Amino acid sequence: MSTVHVDLGTNSYDIEIGQGLLRNAADHLTSACNDHTRVALVCDSNVEKIYAAAVEKSLQDKGVDFVRIVFAAGEESKSMSGLGFLCNQMLAGKLDRKSCVLALGGGVTGDMTGFAAACFMRGIRFLQLPTTLLAMVDSSSGGKTGVNLPHGKNIVGAFHQPSRVIIDIDTLRTLPEEEMHCGLAEVIKHGVILDETYFGYVEENAEAIKQRNPEVLTEVVAGSCRIKGGVVSQDEKEHGIRALLNLGHTFGHAFEALSNYKMRHGDAVAVGTLAACDLAERLWSISPEIRSRIESLFKTFGITCSVSGYEPEPLLQAMYGDKKTMGGKLRFVLPQKIGAAKVEAVTDTDAVLCALQSVLS
Repeated sequence: MSTVHVDLGTNSYDIEIGQGLLRNAADHLTSACNDHTRVALVCDSNVEKIYAAAVEKSLQDKGVDFVRIVFAAGEESKSMSGLGFLCNQMLAGKLDRKSCVLALGGGVTGDMTGFAAACFMRGIRFLQLPTTLLAMVDSSSGGKTGVNLPHGKNIVGAFHQPSRVIIDIDTLRTLPEEEMHCGLAEVIKHGVILDETYFGYVEENAEAIKQRNPEVLTEVVAGSCRIKGGVVSQDEKEHGIRALLNLGHTFGHAFEALSNYKMRHGDAVAVGTLAACDLAERLWSISPEIRSRIESLFKTFGITCSVSGYEPEPLLQAMYGDKKTMGGKLRFVLPQKIGAAKVEAVTDTDAVLCALQSVLS
């Protein structure tokens, strides 16, 4: 098992990564929130069928008083009405200010449950139990929580750090291939922005990753968590270096919004990352080999590299509605080389439109 510590002073927590951890979820709950009262286990209707029973058995064996809350699977649930549903269910389940919430599932579950925990009784504790690779390496740590509005992703939310993150690598055995792709897009992103050695590790171990070797996956997840945890420890609320984690997101969120959130986040980030490479080539004349190396690794894993059915101009307008836009200027994370990136405000809309065109098929 690997442990990654996220150092945030009084908000510090550990990320535990290993095999079979869901079977001992109650132990982590007790050590992270030893004075908890009633507990809510929150999951979507898909995850409920696969993993809820294992977590509940652990809770029952330790005599934990809990209630199960289930919402409809899908990005559509990550909304203001979905948030209201969770809060009402927490109230009906008799949670109080010392209660703790377990978010069992992917990014939608973690984001929405974390936001509900931030709001309920003006803030209660929660643990992240991610079951997708994307949630393991990205959304389950860092404390960003929120829901979508019709015209923007994660527009309403709060920073609310988990008390612990419990990552059971065994859950990746049942993860659909397309969901693995989404997580690997974020894994590759972490290497691109901050760690060329980590990027190289993923390249060298691509076959083992595709075979879902648990030891290699543990190291990959731990590596991503170390990178993200180190960034968050320096910049919890994204006033500086944390913005680098948004590589591909300004472009990607536009694709997600225009697809009515039917496009998977990881796919959008992958396409957005390649668009960011194209934009960096146009603005800074970076080597085209950077995009080539990233795209090659994407293709190795079968990750989406281009999309159809979109036009550049509507995508550009959608980007102006993104929360990362400041003072009417689009802000992008652009790679300088593998292992280094920079945040840049861009006013050259023609270059942005050309970068969008470069990923449209």
